[in-house]
Amino acid sequence: MFRGHSHLALDGKGRLAVPARYRDLLLAQCAGHLIVTLDPSACLLLYPFPEWEPIERKLNALPSFNPVSRQMQRVLVGSATDVELDSAGRILLPAHLRERIGLDKEAVLVGQGNKFEIWSAEAWTALYATAHELPNQLASAMQTGDIPDDLRNFSL
Repeated sequence: MFRGHSHLALDGKGRLAVPARYRDLLLAQCAGHLIVTLDPSACLLLYPFPEWEPIERKLNALPSFNPVSRQMQRVLVGSATDVELDSAGRILLPAHLRERIGLDKEAVLVGQGNKFEIWSAEAWTALYATAHELPNQLASAMQTGDIPDDLRNFSL
């Protein structure tokens, strides 16, 4: 289970050091074999390979004649890249993916249960600064009916 967030520095080659608290779990779960791909919301997604496989199968099973499905396949599967955890606990993030999300020197690794999100520090700071708006957004979505059924009775 991956949770919390960590501010990390990329080295000159674009390598990101995975926090030590996750390394043993990643080695046990997937022998350090990970998939990094582009998320449509301007971050990268980092999956242990066994978590990625069923997602990739589902994406590839979507109808290719549906323009939205096809775009999802192009973005998520087309950007997916195999990365390996090296002996120092680092992964090399591909330059084209770093460039796409504006990731230069400072990154934020955000645990999301079975995967991580990787954000540029600037984008994460901007997103995190709007967290106080969430209650109003939820209230508005409830009124317009735009809230997923799973959130209707959710409480903390």
